[in-house]
Amino acid sequence: MAGVTGLAVLAATLAVATLVGVVVRRRDGVPREVKDGGVERLTADDLGAELGERATLVQFSTAFCQPCRATRRILAEVAELVPGVAHVEIDAESRLELVRSLNILRTPTVLVLGPSGRVVKRASGQPRKADVIAALGQAVEG
Repeated sequence: MAGVTGLAVLAATLAVATLVGVVVRRRDGVPREVKDGGVERLTADDLGAELGERATLVQFSTAFCQPCRATRRILAEVAELVPGVAHVEIDAESRLELVRSLNILRTPTVLVLGPSGRVVKRASGQPRKADVIAALGQAVEG
């Protein structure tokens, strides 16, 4: 009887772990609305680079982050594709005060800023190119 109970617990644990994995994977890299509170605007001084005329893609990276390299390529391609969009990459390890103020918990994290520097969207993990372009649409309009 104890063996059957153990197998049932194991099966339930595996099912929950699989469900959590699927949910996390589906949300990974998807730009989400930024909730009120926290930092609302970033300036060129905050970033150490000029804001884009229409929007800015801000990427927080670390040296040994493999998804950061792919994210860098995606964001650079989008910035080249869309006029007036800048891509700024920030080394999270060297800018800990900014990382803390923005509650950056992992790399890559991408912030989509409107023309005034207002944070419009935020994504943790490697985003898809189509998702970045869609997020830019809202940043440019808003």
